[in-house]
Amino acid sequence: MTNNSPIFLTREDYTKLRLLVASASRPLNKPAPHGLERELDRAVVVDPAAIPPDVVTLDSRVEYEDIETGEVAEYVITLPERANVDQRRISVLAPIGTALIGFRVGDVVRWATPGGARELTIRRVTREAAETLYADRAS
Repeated sequence: MTNNSPIFLTREDYTKLRLLVASASRPLNKPAPHGLERELDRAVVVDPAAIPPDVVTLDSRVEYEDIETGEVAEYVITLPERANVDQRRISVLAPIGTALIGFRVGDVVRWATPGGARELTIRRVTREAAETLYADRAS
């Protein structure tokens, strides 16, 4: 599967991401983060109970493999204010976050980077309770 295939988002994630795109484009009439906006435009929006467990959603932990290098990495895809690279949480606005959201285990995701196009295979997706993901915010 490539980035031309539809992606799947829960209604809740879709709403949060549309608001994020709208708010990101307001200051100084900056253009919206068009990568995410393009992804949202082709999304299939479903009820949260209908989203398959192997689909990357907000707050999913996703393990992927770089096809060219064989490197395996794992990150939680999250909203920008919760991103923290040291804690392996990456913003959905980061190019890799935008590229992964809505895809599922086994999909090959392609996107352009300054160093050239990259291709990743999604190997595993898990969802963790919000309390686990953000426990450090309470302390």
